[in-house]
Amino acid sequence: MTKKVPMTREGYEKIKKELDHLMKVDRPKNIRDIEEARGHGDLSENAEYHAAKERQGHLDAKKRELEHKLAHAQIIDVSKLTNEKVVFGMTVTLADRSSGDIRKYTLVGQEEADLKKGKISVQSPVGRALIGHKVGDVVTITTPAKTVEYEIQEIEIAAE
Repeated sequence: MTKKVPMTREGYEKIKKELDHLMKVDRPKNIRDIEEARGHGDLSENAEYHAAKERQGHLDAKKRELEHKLAHAQIIDVSKLTNEKVVFGMTVTLADRSSGDIRKYTLVGQEEADLKKGKISVQSPVGRALIGHKVGDVVTITTPAKTVEYEIQEIEIAAE
């Protein structure tokens, strides 16, 4: 049995939109490209045809991947959560105990993680270390690069 993959409503909708675009725009365009390339004659030496067929294979694989993600999505309604402890969907403000630097992360599913936007996966080393902790807790986070101690300053329910 395949495990459910936690994600926010926003993440689910983003995947749905990507699949919709693939099915309504990318795939039909590629089918037209295949037909056009077929019209150029001998298929055995037709590079355009072979490239379009290869693209079709990539599009089909991407379609299956997106459908799989949607089928196994477990949408977490963050509006029903409390901010007593760190769980999926929370935004956590951390203070580095040695440098005083402040960091803010939102814990999301692996599919939604985007460090530039401050969204980290609950499966990441930082995400795993934070789960279950409360404001004031000191958390030791070990990443491949270093070990850092953070104090949890604030826990907020992430806005969807």
